[in-house]
Amino acid sequence: MDLAARHHITELGRPDGPAMVFAHGFGCDQRMWLQVVPAFADRFRIVLFDWVGFGRSDATAYDFDRYATLDGYADDLLGICEHLGLDDVVFVGHSVASMIGVLAAVREPDRFAKLVLVGPSPRYLDDEGYVGGFAASDIDDLLQSLADNYLGWSRAMAPVIMGNDDRPALAVELEAAFCRADPRIAEQFAAVTFRSDNRDELREVRVPTLVLQCTDDVIAPEVVGEYVHAAIAGSRIVHLEATGHCPNLSAPEETAAAIAGFVG
Repeated sequence: MDLAARHHITELGRPDGPAMVFAHGFGCDQRMWLQVVPAFADRFRIVLFDWVGFGRSDATAYDFDRYATLDGYADDLLGICEHLGLDDVVFVGHSVASMIGVLAAVREPDRFAKLVLVGPSPRYLDDEGYVGGFAASDIDDLLQSLADNYLGWSRAMAPVIMGNDDRPALAVELEAAFCRADPRIAEQFAAVTFRSDNRDELREVRVPTLVLQCTDDVIAPEVVGEYVHAAIAGSRIVHLEATGHCPNLSAPEETAAAIAGFVG
C-alpha cells in the first residue's frame, strides 16, 4: 500500500531543507499542527501525517494486532522516514506521539537529530515511587466511558483535556477532531496509550531531547514532565505558560518559539 495515502502524508516548507516531522496525539490529526508549522516553513522540509485510523488516513489499513502496542506506531513512523528518505530528523510529537518517537529513536538513533516531546508521559498509571496522575480505577472508568459512548466521552473530555475554560472554541475544535475518528480504533488506541509503560526506554534515548511541559495539564502533569526530563540524559525542559494538554492549539506561538529555541 502507498504510504503517502495510508498516512495522508503532507509536505510543506523547503524540499531541500532538513527534515522536521510532526506527529499528532490521540484522537487528533495533522491539522493540530497547522498553527505551529509556519514558523519553520522557511528552513525545514516539514512532514505531516495521520496515524492510521485518524484524520484522512486510510482506515482500512488499520490492523488491531499491529496496533496492540505502541511499537506498531513506531514501525509506522520509521517506515514513513524510510519511505521519504529522511535522516537527521527533527521529530516533534504531541502526547502519546512523544513516546512513539522515543521508541523509534531508541530503535534507530541515527535516524533522528533531535526530539521534541510536547506533553509526554511514559506511564499514565500511578506506580510505587512514581506519579503518573491516574489511579487504576481512573483508567478503567475512562476506557469504559469511551467504549460505552464515544461521542459522549469526546464531548465531556475535550474541555478537560484542552484546559482553557475561557476559550470554549478550543474544546469544540478538539471534540470535532475526536469525533472524526472511528470509535473502535479510538477505543483501542486509548487503551494502548493509557496502559503503556515506557519508562525504561527513556533511559535509552541518546538523541538530544526537549521536553515541553504545560501548566495545569491533567493528562501529563508537571511531575511527569520532570520525570521524563530527569530520565533522558542531557535533555532540556521548558515550562510553558500555556495551560492544558494541547499547546499546539491553545498557544501555537509560544510552542513554536520554544521549539525554535531548541532546533536553532
